[in-house]
Amino acid sequence: MDKIKEISDKIRENISKVIIGKEEVIDYILVAIYSGGHILIEDNPGTGKTMLAKALAKSIDGVCKRVQFTPDLMPADVTGLKVYSQKNEEFTLIKGPVFTNILLADEINRATPRTQSSLLEAMEENQVTIEGETISLEEPFFVIATENPIETTGTYPLPEAQLDRFLMKISMGKTSKEEELRIIESYIKDFPLVDIEPVTTIQDIIHIRECVKDIFVHQCIREYIVDIVVATRNNSKLNFGVSTRGTLALLRSAQAYAAIMGRQFVEPDDVKKLAPYVLEHRVSGFGFSDMHKQGIIEDIVSGINVPTENWER
Repeated sequence: MDKIKEISDKIRENISKVIIGKEEVIDYILVAIYSGGHILIEDNPGTGKTMLAKALAKSIDGVCKRVQFTPDLMPADVTGLKVYSQKNEEFTLIKGPVFTNILLADEINRATPRTQSSLLEAMEENQVTIEGETISLEEPFFVIATENPIETTGTYPLPEAQLDRFLMKISMGKTSKEEELRIIESYIKDFPLVDIEPVTTIQDIIHIRECVKDIFVHQCIREYIVDIVVATRNNSKLNFGVSTRGTLALLRSAQAYAAIMGRQFVEPDDVKKLAPYVLEHRVSGFGFSDMHKQGIIEDIVSGINVPTENWER
């Protein structure tokens, strides 16, 4: 696990040259990519979401493609299509931007639900089906989707099925005065992203994904995760609780976070820290804002007895 921590520290330090003061956000990004999941970032324009995706891609020596989601974007613009060539008298596959390592789905909630759904198969099964032909995607395949707050003009709410495909939903958070001054200092003459160099490889990320699955999760931690999930289903304030996919997402996230911290086992604090970001977008309450739902998740977690056993193997 020391190797995973070392690589994680290098990636965090590298991205921090571009995205200043967001080390915790970078950790959540690493949790998602190590878990084999995807991440949704909701925040206002201009907070560094796009820059973060590009810096990550350069740090792991991967290919990053960006799709600007708009109301007139079609599913084929994301996945690709087959075009008939009169010269060859056959159909040729034109691959869409989904064929990449890191896909930045920018302002995903500005597109129609039909176009949003074009990512469902890719995110769940790492493959796309184009006119009956199923094609595997690159490994690793990681989606960083950004969305504007739902109150913003020209946005469509993401369907529950789409939201459930994201391992975590986070925000870039506020920037302090000191951090804002550091940003000015870094960008006043240069553009730091240009100078970013790879600090690891795609193969390392694939290897880390396999190692994360071996992080030990004590039986009491497993029960702790399940107790939290079941409590969301029985909470009177929520219309529906977390799905089984959410249970597994919280498990994988906790394993990945433990690995980033250099541990070979999951602690209850890992679960407590990640639960609001992994579970909030998977529950529904009538008229509730995301902040309200996150508060409910935090209340649920605080009401569950924390395991006190020795969590090491």
